[in-house]
Formats: sequence, C-alpha cells, structure tokens
Amino acid sequence: MLRLGGGVALAGLAGCSHPDRGPPVPIGQTTQASVLGIPNERFFPLLGIDPIEAEFKAMMARQQRALGLSSLADLPEQQLLAVSGGAENGAFGAGLLCGWSVQGTRPTFQLVTGVSTGALIAPFAFLGPEYDPQLRAVYTELAPGQILTKRPLTSALFDDGLADNSPLFATISRYVDDSLLARIAAAYQAGRLLMIATTDLDAQLPVVWNIGAIAGSGHPRALETVRRVLLASAAIPGAFPPSMIDVTLNGKAYQEMHVDGGAVAQTFLYPARLTRDRARRSRAGLPTVDARAFIIRNGRLDPEWAKVERHTLDIAGRAIDTMIAISGYNDVIRIYAIAQRDGIDYNLAFIGPDFNQTLPSPFDRGYMRSLFDYGYQRAVRGYNWAKKPPIL
Repeated sequence: MLRLGGGVALAGLAGCSHPDRGPPVPIGQTTQASVLGIPNERFFPLLGIDPIEAEFKAMMARQQRALGLSSLADLPEQQLLAVSGGAENGAFGAGLLCGWSVQGTRPTFQLVTGVSTGALIAPFAFLGPEYDPQLRAVYTELAPGQILTKRPLTSALFDDGLADNSPLFATISRYVDDSLLARIAAAYQAGRLLMIATTDLDAQLPVVWNIGAIAGSGHPRALETVRRVLLASAAIPGAFPPSMIDVTLNGKAYQEMHVDGGAVAQTFLYPARLTRDRARRSRAGLPTVDARAFIIRNGRLDPEWAKVERHTLDIAGRAIDTMIAISGYNDVIRIYAIAQRDGIDYNLAFIGPDFNQTLPSPFDRGYMRSLFDYGYQRAVRGYNWAKKPPIL
C-alpha cells in the first residue's frame, strides 16, 4: 500500500468541486456493458462462473490442439501462478522470478493472475524469462517520479487521489507495447491465460480481465485498454486516481470507475466453484489433469510492529494497513483450501522476517533494489516454497 499519511480517510472530507466523470452504468446492468465488444473480454465471478468456466474449457481445448494431443486427459501438468499486490514489495516477486530463471526450474505458466503490483509483474511473468530484463528494470531502476507525482494536500482534498499516477501510466505504456501485446495474443492462442483483477467501485464488484483475449482481438483500442486495466489494478483508492473505463450499453456511452483489485482480494487464482467438476472426479477416483499452483505474496505474513500516534489520520492509516495485511493472509489461506480440495500442489513464497529493512519513502529505489536482491538470491539457491501458509 502507498503510505501518504492517511489519505484514504482524508479523501472522504471533500465537499466542494471534484473531477467530472461520465454517467455510470445503470444498476443491475454491469455485466451487459462492454468495452471493446468482445464477449469474453472480462468476467464478473461474484455474479456467476459460467462465462469464466467456458473460457477455461476453451483454453484447454486450444492447448490440446496446439500440442497435437488426442484427448484433454493427455495434457501435461498445468502450471498456475498468482502474483499478489504489495506496492513497492512487488520487488520481491520480481526478484524471485528473475532468480528462478537463473536457477533453471521456472516453468512456463498456463495461467497467470495478477492484482495491483502483481498486475504489473504478471505480463512479464506470463511471457517468460525473455522478459526478465524488463521486469528487473521496472523494480530496480525506476525513480519514484516515474510512478507518481505528489499533489498538494489541500488540492488532494478536492481531487480524486493524493498523488497523480500519470507517470505510472507513461511507464506502463513504455513497456506494454505492440510487440508485447502480440506475444500475449500468441500465448493465448496456444492455450494460456493471463488474467488481471480490478474493482468496479460503482457496482462494488471484482472484475477479472481476460488480457489474452483482448490482445488477440485485433481491436484498435486493445493496447490502450490493456494499459488502462494495468493502471486501474494498481490504483490504490484515495492514494491514486481511479481509472475511468469507457463502456457501451445498448448503444449508449457510460463510464465505469475502476481501482485496485486489492480492494476485493490481494491475490486470486480461480473461483472456488470453477473446479467443482474436478473435485467431483477426484472424489470418484476418476483421472484429472495434474496441476501445480505457485502463489507469490508480495508482503510479509508476520505482523509488522509500528508505533501509532494518537492522531485520527495515523490511527485510520494504520487500521487500513492492518486490514490489507490480514486480507492478504486470508487470500493465501483461501487458495490453499481450494488447492487442497482440488488435489493441486500448493507452493507459497512470501517476504520472511529475515528481511528487516524499512521503507523510508514511497517507492524508494534503494529499498526496492534490496528487496529484489532478497528474492533473487533465494530463488537462485532454489527457493524453499512453503507447502502451506505458516499459520496452519
């Protein structure tokens, strides 16, 4: 989380002018609104899993064709990766992935999901070690000014965030270009999925974006849409402005307000109900495709002590930090429970208590380089993946 002095609480004080926005999608019609007119461009898992279930089945069918297999049962072990939010702490996951490449056992992932800083990591992780130089650069070379511009506190009270994230959009646009989009599209056609989560604030719903389908659509706004989705997934409410996504419904233009997917979940892999058939087949002793799940938690799982001053903003800011930390812990436990039910090999990485550096300021480059190296060195030696969350 970006710590800018309790800005989330301050944002609620604004009572004067504020940035304009387009009309929101009418209540109850969110799932009918479309960005590019692609039927599988995004999913709303809280409102039903049939569309995303169809996408996963289509993914496996494309994979079967790409590999020239006679049956889905012949598919190789599926490699799944979920990358969590964590702001600056994304340097840990970036370092781990780069070190894993050097170590030599990093697989090609059939599914990669990302939230917040994990959304920024996910495209590079999805495309493999060839994109490690870009991943390293994003988490070790960027200056804070390439991520955000702080706004004056007085103006932030009446704006849509304490910091301007247009520098981050420029950074995303530099790395997410036509070439990268084409590579994502090719991977999608080969039967692999890249999914990014945002939160639709108007509808109060998590939204899972099917980046491969968007990339492969050939739509003239596909690249801009992917960039906007990545920016939205990392838009910490109150700290950064939301991303306004233009949509169409029944021929009319509307605008959705999207923020950090971490407002709903810090990490996701797939909806629990998605694999109900797999669980049924497993209980019946019928064959299923083997799978391994790797969860990178860009954060600690032990409490981080801090002295809290007896001031409203300090108390509110610390409470929000605590809620986010506990949410992240609950996510890794939830994914563990689903993996156990589905017979999927569970592997968890997180920042250990042996990393004791403190963050001096948001997106401090020295801190991020140290954390990148922390993850990198452990992966080069062969990362000791936890087989269950440490509290269990």
